Amino acid sequence: MNAEVFTYIIGGKAGEGVKKAGTTAANAFSSAGRHVFQMDDYPSLIRGGHNFVVVSTSTRAVLSHYMGADLVVALDERSYGIHRSHVADGGVMVYNSDVVKGGEGVGVPMTTEAAKYPDAALRIGVSGIAVLSAAIGQSHAELVALIEREYKRDLENNIAFAGTIYDHVRKSIGGRFTLAPGSGERHMFTGNQAIALGAAAAGLDMYIGYPMTPASTVLHYLAAHDRDLGVTVVHPESELAVANMAIGAAAAGARVMVGTSGGGFGLMEEAFSFAGMAEAPFLCVLSSRPGPSTGVPTYTEQADLRFALNQGHGDFPRLVASPGTVGEAFTLAAEMLAMVWTYQTPGILLTEKHLSESRVTADIDVASAAWAEPAPWAEPVGHEGEGYRRYRNTDDGVSPLLFPPSAESIKWSSYEHDEAGITTEEGDAIVAMHDKRDRKGASLVRHLRGVRTVNRFGDDGPVILTYGSTTMSVIEALIAGGIRARVVQPVYLEPFPVWEFEDLRNESVIVVEQSSTGQFATLMAERAGVRASSVITRYDGRPFEPRELARDIRGATT
Repeated sequence: MNAEVFTYIIGGKAGEGVKKAGTTAANAFSSAGRHVFQMDDYPSLIRGGHNFVVVSTSTRAVLSHYMGADLVVALDERSYGIHRSHVADGGVMVYNSDVVKGGEGVGVPMTTEAAKYPDAALRIGVSGIAVLSAAIGQSHAELVALIEREYKRDLENNIAFAGTIYDHVRKSIGGRFTLAPGSGERHMFTGNQAIALGAAAAGLDMYIGYPMTPASTVLHYLAAHDRDLGVTVVHPESELAVANMAIGAAAAGARVMVGTSGGGFGLMEEAFSFAGMAEAPFLCVLSSRPGPSTGVPTYTEQADLRFALNQGHGDFPRLVASPGTVGEAFTLAAEMLAMVWTYQTPGILLTEKHLSESRVTADIDVASAAWAEPAPWAEPVGHEGEGYRRYRNTDDGVSPLLFPPSAESIKWSSYEHDEAGITTEEGDAIVAMHDKRDRKGASLVRHLRGVRTVNRFGDDGPVILTYGSTTMSVIEALIAGGIRARVVQPVYLEPFPVWEFEDLRNESVIVVEQSSTGQFATLMAERAGVRASSVITRYDGRPFEPRELARDIRGATT
């Protein structure tokens, strides 16, 4: 079978190696030079429940997973029941015949065969790779090479078990699917990995985080590669400690980033305002999941938009931006780290579980990363002898920085202060510092006018507005549905680039977002004067599926 996009789904219980099998499949496709999109779906359980991985691959770039699968491997009865409706026309279901009786498709006694080896429950996921290898026409030797590369622990037994499952399947569906190779070997990244690498490329010195899905893997990745990247990684006791430690690190001159989800950032909000008053370079990765409260910890949504835009009490400039692709996550993380240091202000890199944890083939251009460099202090001409003033009142609102150790007095303050950082309650001094911070906000806006704040795709057709990871879903839906449209994706959300939307104020536009109340559509109307004629939403914790979204877009344009 030759298809533009080939999709593989494997499902089973947590603890059966489902994610490992999906990751191995994705690695095999990317090693063959094919583009890949891997989406992991899992509940907040260590064992049991229903886990599945969707891997969609093509010789062209793939920006989303497809739920219509060419090959489904069901390791348990629940997976068979859930995913039999996901078998595409011409596709095939391969199921564990030990737990599914009388199923449709190809039954294989996976549990019986796994029981012949140690750690049977952990080994059963290898079945998924053996089935895939046979179905796409790989030789037994190619399967062995794949197992050797991906399942090195207890290798001999893994090879023997995989070979048995391979032989079962090859008789019925061997070579059913023909996948053309791509060019060279492609590299895969999750969004969180790209964010971590982008910040590191911009000079990140320290990452401080308390684990909270879906931001946790930024912490995990940087901790695993701290020496390679030269980043100090700290896991304190709470989000309160994370945020305040980050401000202290910045005051000592460390380029620092933190990460959390909505509930964790709620605890950081006071420190975010502290950073606004202290003019501390504070960058937080806010990776959203459905809320409120604990919500659905391992799923995706975009309902933290207003929460992010309105962080902190009082007037001070803040920066919020959201990447639309994994590649953009890399460049935006670097750019934002540089900007919070340039303008000495807090910023939020807003994303969602769908981008944070999905794994995609992407080209990362390290040379394109910005570099975070603070404005160094030097005694200004005409002010000799005054010494260092942390909050010197400058024309652009940005004060030069000096860090310890130094003979000069250095004072960062959470209280309103004068130029030297000395606490004040004098009206004139309060106004002067407010005006200084406001000028800095205006300087930030002038800077944004000179960079790309909005992405546009397509030259004709209806206008579709979206942001964040939903951008990937929209673009893939247009490809899947053969729809011509103009996609407009604001990258920067605060300060909002209103100047980029003047041409759309009289257009009929469609908004696509993952929020039950249409937060993004409301933002576009309030900030840009662009009102949606139709709003397509999804808020069940799952990302948009391209073919389903294509139908919704067609419906909105008729």
